[in-house]
Amino acid sequence: MTLPVRRAPTSTYRLQLGPEFTFGAAEAFVPRIAALGVSHLHLSPVLDAVPGSAHGYDVTDHATVRAELGGEAGLRRLAATARAHGLGLVLDIVPNHMAVPADTSRNRQLWEVLRDGPGSRYASWFDIDWAAGEGRLLLPVLGGPLAGELDRLTVADGALRYWDHRFPLRAGTEGLPLPELLAAQHYRLCWWRLGRTELNYRRFFTVSELIGVRVEDPGVFDATHATVLRLVADGVVTGLRIDHPDGLADPGGYLARLREACGADVWIVAEKILGPDERLPASWPVAGTTGYDALRHVDAVFVDPEGHARLTDAYREFTGVAPEAGGVWAETVHAAAHRMIGHELAAEAARLARAAEAACRADPALWGRDHAPWALRAALVELLVRLPVYRPYVTGGAPPAPGDAAMLTAAAEAAAGAFAVPEESAAVATVRDLALGRCDPTPPAVEFRVRFGQVSSALRAKAVEDTAGYRFAPLLSAAEVGCAPEAPALPPAAFHAHCARVRREWPLTGTVLSTHDTKRSGDARAALAALSEHPSVWAGLVSRLTAETARAGAPAPDPHLAWTAWQTAFALGTPDRERLTAAVLKAAREAALATTWTEPDADYERALERFVHAGPCGPPGRSLAEFARRLAPTIRANVLGAALLHLTMPGVPDVYRGSEGHYPALVDPDNRRPPVVVDAELNAEKLRLTTAALRLRHDHPDWFGPEAGHHPLAAEGPAAEHCLAFARATQAITAVTRLPHRLAEAGSWRDTHLPLPPGDWHDLLTGGRTTGKAPLARLFAQSPVALLVRAPQDPGA
Repeated sequence: MTLPVRRAPTSTYRLQLGPEFTFGAAEAFVPRIAALGVSHLHLSPVLDAVPGSAHGYDVTDHATVRAELGGEAGLRRLAATARAHGLGLVLDIVPNHMAVPADTSRNRQLWEVLRDGPGSRYASWFDIDWAAGEGRLLLPVLGGPLAGELDRLTVADGALRYWDHRFPLRAGTEGLPLPELLAAQHYRLCWWRLGRTELNYRRFFTVSELIGVRVEDPGVFDATHATVLRLVADGVVTGLRIDHPDGLADPGGYLARLREACGADVWIVAEKILGPDERLPASWPVAGTTGYDALRHVDAVFVDPEGHARLTDAYREFTGVAPEAGGVWAETVHAAAHRMIGHELAAEAARLARAAEAACRADPALWGRDHAPWALRAALVELLVRLPVYRPYVTGGAPPAPGDAAMLTAAAEAAAGAFAVPEESAAVATVRDLALGRCDPTPPAVEFRVRFGQVSSALRAKAVEDTAGYRFAPLLSAAEVGCAPEAPALPPAAFHAHCARVRREWPLTGTVLSTHDTKRSGDARAALAALSEHPSVWAGLVSRLTAETARAGAPAPDPHLAWTAWQTAFALGTPDRERLTAAVLKAAREAALATTWTEPDADYERALERFVHAGPCGPPGRSLAEFARRLAPTIRANVLGAALLHLTMPGVPDVYRGSEGHYPALVDPDNRRPPVVVDAELNAEKLRLTTAALRLRHDHPDWFGPEAGHHPLAAEGPAAEHCLAFARATQAITAVTRLPHRLAEAGSWRDTHLPLPPGDWHDLLTGGRTTGKAPLARLFAQSPVALLVRAPQDPGA
């Protein structure tokens, strides 16, 4: 019997597909996933990608479902099996970019552009600045300067080859001597290091292997979305996740076109990373975000604000880091942004500066302001590094939103202070006006406005999420996508306010705790949050274990690395050398304080590996494990509490593969491997909780859907602040324990109670029953969390 499929999900389950986990493997998972109570499978990108890709975001062909996963027939079989179990399908799609594969023939559109140049029928597909490359597309693929790589370049089978790379040849150039042949192409092969400053195509962040796609062109939109829209029209797909819309020329315009093409019934969420005080544009025709704003508010209620402040002081004392190198969040972000815009994103900044200069030349009003090119470039940088969110949304001929105008004005006022000569700071106002579209809409001015938003989003992602997030490390769980590392703690009132706003404005938005992009899974962060209740003990333990490791002959390469490594090991919960070393090495390279991806310091990295192996994965690691056992009750309360809030708060919860149970995972690729059970008891307990909550949502969608209310419940008594509770539709109640160590130190619950709405209430997790003013000591006697429903015999049920 085929079960009915809901259009809007009650919950989703995310699967990461790849050559080792295909549609067939996913199909075998369907009965188990359906038994959890979710309504939809959520699949990572399914279109053709670079061979062997473990993630699928490097699309090579929008017309084809990836053969390595099982092709379109395999996808349709998976959808049919899912439908038979009542599950819909949500697809992750990638409109912003395509792959620049080693064998460029795998990307047919790019191959033709490389072969035919600006006159190619596909030239409009890609965001290429031909003028900057003197009519040639720069390809930074060579391992060294061209002169030293000539012997490795060959012509065979009508193509130019370099190791595993393959490029087309311009017609009529096949028989030329190699130097002349290279000069005659519409592309220029160069040393990969030149990409940072000379690249002349838009890319995804700093990844030169991913080229920006111009979906703002209606023809490009139609061609790149035809397959997905056909799958939607056929009922194979019922929802879409939009990857990185902030990279697009006009995110709102793109989403409007997609909504029109899909119809009103398709559930669409956008991967929009909101700042702490930022709101999703109300005009976007989507159900909401992918849920990082929910993650921020869930995590924050389990962090002790006083403990975090003491932990930060201890971190600064232990590491001795300078303010801009991790000592102060705002200064760390500022320094990281300056480094990123002047280093990894130098080519993007240069293209933006050229557009500003051209706009000034094209507009008499701007030309009359008489800015030196260097002043415009400096003004651009100083403004960009001060933006507090990913990007402004200034598109078409519409005036900027008041929030964007105020944000850019404030950033410009601060940026002007960076100039020694006040008259030269006037260039900041020109850049601001160009970004806000306040100038004549000449082609260079329009290009500047579009590029400004695109570069801004790339800069924010790389400078804040990556560089600064790995430099500022008092509490690693706070350095997560969409979070506020400098102020990671929030009171229950802030959580309730967020839920009320979501319920009012975006009731079907996505919510998450773990994704393929989180630096640490929800459970790893829940464990780390426990450290905010033990700041002094943690600081002393790190000092002692670091010294012990040094005495064993493996000193940490620097104190910041030591602090990061010990917390990472604590979050992982198991001394796995391979996983831990990879995560700590990635953290060090992203922080770019002593070693980087492009300039690795071999001696430093060997010292890092020795320290991780001898310390967290060696004998001192046993002391860390003993400390974790002491904190097990707090970790348990945090893990279960965060999970229950996530699964019952307003919105549509997404469960990442494996996170239905206890799932401590680190940054990719660690979070893309099969889940490993570390704590079997906690795993079983969380699985029971997840199943109970998801089945409740599935069986009673009206209790949790768009019309259901979110009603905060206030505990009464001396320990009231340690209980966070709310009712959904007056039919289900969530209650969780927060800051349990502080609670125990204060004498536990004592006579604190939770006044319940009228009726008899049944705890789905423990089987207990309660009514009236529920004593929290009794409610939480077996578990630190409770999920209550009205007993069936109650007349109000």
